[in-house]
Amino acid sequence: MQSLPDLRVDYQKSTLSPADLFPSPLIQFQTWLNEALAANIHEANAMCLATVDKNNCPDARIVLLKYIDNEKLGFYTNYDSNKGQQMAAHSRCSVVFFWKELERQVRIKAHVQRMDDKTSTAYFQSRPLDSQLAAWASPQSQPILDRQILENKWADTQQQFAEQTPLPKPPNWGGYFLTPYQFEFWQGRSSRLHDRFVYNLADEYNTASGWSIVRLAP
Repeated sequence: MQSLPDLRVDYQKSTLSPADLFPSPLIQFQTWLNEALAANIHEANAMCLATVDKNNCPDARIVLLKYIDNEKLGFYTNYDSNKGQQMAAHSRCSVVFFWKELERQVRIKAHVQRMDDKTSTAYFQSRPLDSQLAAWASPQSQPILDRQILENKWADTQQQFAEQTPLPKPPNWGGYFLTPYQFEFWQGRSSRLHDRFVYNLADEYNTASGWSIVRLAP
C-alpha cells in the first residue's frame, strides 16, 4: 500500500479569476456543470448532501442532482429516509460537488423544502420501471434482516403493479428544492495556492437581494 502521507497532486489544469466569474452563482455553477458533463465525467451530477441528525451531528451521503433553474437545485428521495427526517427537522443543508478530472469543487449552503407533488410525480413516472418498483419496495434507511427480504418485497411490488405503467408515485417519495444562499467555487492550483471565491446573498431569505463575491485564501 502506498504511504498516505506521500499521496499528493499538484493541480495545474486551470485558473479562476474575478474576470472569469458570472455575477450570478447559479450561472457560474451551470457553466461548470456543463463543462463537467462535456468532459464525460462519470456522474457529474453526483453531490455530497450534508444534513444534521437529532444529536446535531453532521450526516453526509451522495445523491444525484436532478433539477436546476435560475434559483433552485433539486433531488429526489424517500421522505422517511434518514435525510428526509433530518431535513424535516432542520431546513438547511449543504452540498458539495467534486470534479477531480477538472480539479474543481463547488460547495453550496441552502434552505431546503419539499417539491410540489405534481413535479415529483412527473419525475417519478419518467424513471425506468425498475427504479419505480424499487422506490415502492425499499423501506429506505430501515433495518432489514437480509437481502432476500428486499428482493421478495421487490417481486411482490412487481406483481402488485403488473398492470400499471407508469406506477403511481409512493406517498412517501418525492423531491426537495434547495434554495442556495452561499456558493463557493474552488479551482485547484499549483503549490496549493488554489483559487477560491465565495458568493453570499445579502439576505439569505431573499434571492433577489443580490450577491457579493469575495476571494478566499486557499
